[in-house]
Amino acid sequence: MSVTFARVLGDALHGESAHVEVSAALDGMDWRLAGLRPAGAPHTVHGLLKHMIYWQDLLLKRLTGAVAPSPAHAAEGWPGPDAPATEIEWQATVDRFNAGLAAVQACVSVETLEQVLPNWNHRTRAEAIAVAAGHNSYHLGQIVMLRRMLGAWPPPTGGDTW
Repeated sequence: MSVTFARVLGDALHGESAHVEVSAALDGMDWRLAGLRPAGAPHTVHGLLKHMIYWQDLLLKRLTGAVAPSPAHAAEGWPGPDAPATEIEWQATVDRFNAGLAAVQACVSVETLEQVLPNWNHRTRAEAIAVAAGHNSYHLGQIVMLRRMLGAWPPPTGGDTW
């Protein structure tokens, strides 16, 4: 794999170019709002983040050589409550997501991206990282939309100005 491709994967993971920057999407989110579901929305910000953690952790297990089967039903990928009970719980959820993201980012290495993961249908490490980046990007976009619906966008650090 090329250095350019490795850079693109790394950028996609943490939010560069066409992707929402992870830190901006979660920055300044009030924990009470994170558990609210706007009218017509299928999820809360907290529920989405817990879902992202579930899949990010599963992909990280695969990247580190563990056997990690996909859940039998989609509902299994949506763990825990829709709302955090406390600000401490919300911050712990954000911290857990960020720690998992850092661990996936640490897997981006030109030297290993073409290695096949024997525990996941012979997909490569690059494919697993791309799946993590795409999945996170998709749901971060949903988080931004929910934040807009809740009147909690842009974050204190600023947001898109398009």
